[in-house]
Formats: sequence, structure tokens, C-alpha cells
Amino acid sequence: MARTREDPIAGSKSRRAFAAASRVIPGGVNSPVRAWKRLGGNPPMIARGKGAVLTDLDGRRYVDYVLSWGPLLHGHAHPRVLRAVADAAKRGLGFGAPTTAETELAELLCAALPSVQQVRLVSSGTEACMSALRLARAATGRELAIKFDGCYHGHADQVLVAAGSGCATLNTPDSAGVPASISGLTMSCPYNDAAAVERLLLKHRGQIAAVIVEPVAGNMGLVLPKPGFLEGLRQLCSAHGALLIFDEVMTGFRVGWGGWQVVSGIRPDLTCLGKVIGGGLPVAAYGGARDLMAHLAPLGACYQAGTLSGNPVAVAAGLATLKLASRPGFYPRTAARLTRMIDGLRAIAARHGVAVQFSQAGTMWGYYLSAAPVTDWTTAQQQDDARWRRFITAMYRAGIYLAPSPYEAAFWSSVHTQRDVQQTLMAAEVAFAEAS
Repeated sequence: MARTREDPIAGSKSRRAFAAASRVIPGGVNSPVRAWKRLGGNPPMIARGKGAVLTDLDGRRYVDYVLSWGPLLHGHAHPRVLRAVADAAKRGLGFGAPTTAETELAELLCAALPSVQQVRLVSSGTEACMSALRLARAATGRELAIKFDGCYHGHADQVLVAAGSGCATLNTPDSAGVPASISGLTMSCPYNDAAAVERLLLKHRGQIAAVIVEPVAGNMGLVLPKPGFLEGLRQLCSAHGALLIFDEVMTGFRVGWGGWQVVSGIRPDLTCLGKVIGGGLPVAAYGGARDLMAHLAPLGACYQAGTLSGNPVAVAAGLATLKLASRPGFYPRTAARLTRMIDGLRAIAARHGVAVQFSQAGTMWGYYLSAAPVTDWTTAQQQDDARWRRFITAMYRAGIYLAPSPYEAAFWSSVHTQRDVQQTLMAAEVAFAEAS
């Protein structure tokens, strides 16, 4: 079927389905990053996923590198995850009361993360980060927080400041409806710039409750921390009595068993988790040392609650996903296969004379159509947007599903096959030629 310039990918069934969605859902999507506003046209409407492949309503198949924005470490509809979900659902969809599965997941997370003695389960990364910041304020008696430009910590009012991700894709760096009195409690520094953090800590001495950071930034593409950056944050927070919060919603159990704090050896005070620990269903968590977590109700005065927190079906999906990932050699083996594909993409780009910056952290990866290294939000925005649109449109046409935004990380699963890699490299030959 011919595609118009305004609608480069979606077939007739997807177009009709998206038109129907747009009549009853704002913008036709339930999360703005799913919209194709930056590309134009309509997104393909997905009918099903199996392994590393998505199929849309028109029957078009895509090798998937979005993977539900990260949770699907083992691809779509993995048999062991489906079996765990079905078994849990047979026992009941939810109870609003404690279950032993919640304890099992909490024990697994505490054992995997040396900085975590207790965790509280929630349902989204937004909840985890929002709650961790509230806990930090309760524990320190301070009000201010520091984040980093281009890092996204959910859509809570206090962190929609220079937030990257979907906000950047829609060219809205902050959000209407956020009172200045709330956003003013959070200050933002350039990522990879510990000196800027030190200046704020000195300027607002004794007032900073927490510094929250994605240890590997995944919401402005994929930006790795410079050597010494995270170590510097750890030292500064300890010296100034502020809590260091690692937002590992993306990196947790993606870059290795546990997360970046295990890979790097740096211990935050609080950790936020999500995505992989739910295996495709809504599970997230935040945790830290026992004395910090004791500030939470019902033990302490810091209130946080959730009707569906620790939902038994969602917890079952997370446990099954993590148990699959706990097998010896899983992460090195899976990451090595991704490295080989990136090496192939790099060689193709060079052959076509296209300057590309590739990055990888475990089973996360990213690319920038830029000649200069990308180290922060400013340099991330310097890539060639028109060239990126030509590249990604060609990849979609060849059946490769990447995020419809230049400011999102890509993901790899344990079930991507050599055939998937070959299809991706063949698509890249055409896409880099069009982008040259």
C-alpha cells in the first residue's frame, strides 16, 4: 500500500483505528511519547507482540527495539512470564491485602541491591520517584531538590523541570498546570557536571534534601556518566547532608543484575525501580536503608499509599522476568550480542559517510546523528533532526521499530535473533543512505 508523505508508515486499518482513538482519547494516545507528532502522520496501531516482533493491525511486522519502553527484557509474551501471570490470575486479580509474592519480590530486590534493605512497591516510575523525593524531604527536614537537564523522573509536578523525554519530543520543556511555587523547589543542572551541583549545594547550604539522577541518562537518548561524575555526586551529598537518589527505573536490571549501582559500585541513599521488575505489567518500587524507610507510614509520618501497589498478577510477571534474568552469564551474553549489532550499524554508517554516535549500557543502547560526542542535554539537542527523520522513516518502512523520538533510549532483549539483526542491518543500509 502506498504511503503518503504525511503518513509514511500506517496502513488503512491503523489510520482508521487511530482516528477512532483520537475522538475519545486526547491526541489518540494515553502517553504523549506514543504520538508521532514529530514525524507526522499516524502511528501503526499494534495488534500483538511475540518474541522480538510486533505486528500491527494491517499485518505489518516490526523488529522491536522499544520493548514497551524497556520492561520486556525477554521480549513479548514469553511463555514463562505468561504462565506465571495466568497462575496468579486464577488465584485472584487483586486483594488490597498483603501477599507472600510481594515479600518474595521485595526480598529479591533487597538481595540484588547492596544499598537497599527495604523497599515499598508502587505501580509506576512516577510514583516511585515522587515518593522517594517526599521521603527525602521527610527524612532531612529540607525542601529543595536538584535534578539534571534532560533527565526524566516521571510526570509529578516537582520534577517536570528540564525533563527531556516526551516533553522534549513535543517541544514543551516543562508543563502547563505546574505551579511555580512547586517547580521552584527543584533546581536543574547539566548532566555530567558535578561542579554545578556543588555550586548549588553551597548557595543553598543546609536546604537541599536530595539530588536525584538517572545514573545512565535514558530520556535524552542514552548518555553515559563521565568517569568521576557519579562518584562526585556521592561525595557532595555526603558532605552536605543531602540524600543521593538513583532513578534506576530504566537501568535497574537492564544494565546488569541489580542496576548501575552494582555495575559502578556507587551506593545511593535511595533507589527508584520500575519497568523490568514488572515484566510488562505495572510494578515499580523505591527503597533504601531501614532507618530511612522507617519514616514511611505506618511506621513514620511520611504518607504514601496505593490501592494497586503490589498487585499479585503484576508481581508474578516481575518475579518470572527477574528469575529468567538471574541465570549465570545472562547479562554478559545478552549484552555481547547487542554490541555486535551496534558494531555492524557503526560500520554501515561509516560506509555511507553518516556521522553517528552510538552508546550502550548493558541491554540499553542509543544513537545520535551527530559528529560530536553527546555528554548532556545541550549536546543531545545538536543532532541533525531532519537527517534523523529520514533515517527513522526508512527504518520503519523496512520493518524496524524504534522510538518515534530522538530523545529516547532503545532496548535489546534476550530473544532477538540473528535473523532480526540481519534485517536491522539490511534496513540500516537503506536508512543511512537516505540520511547521508
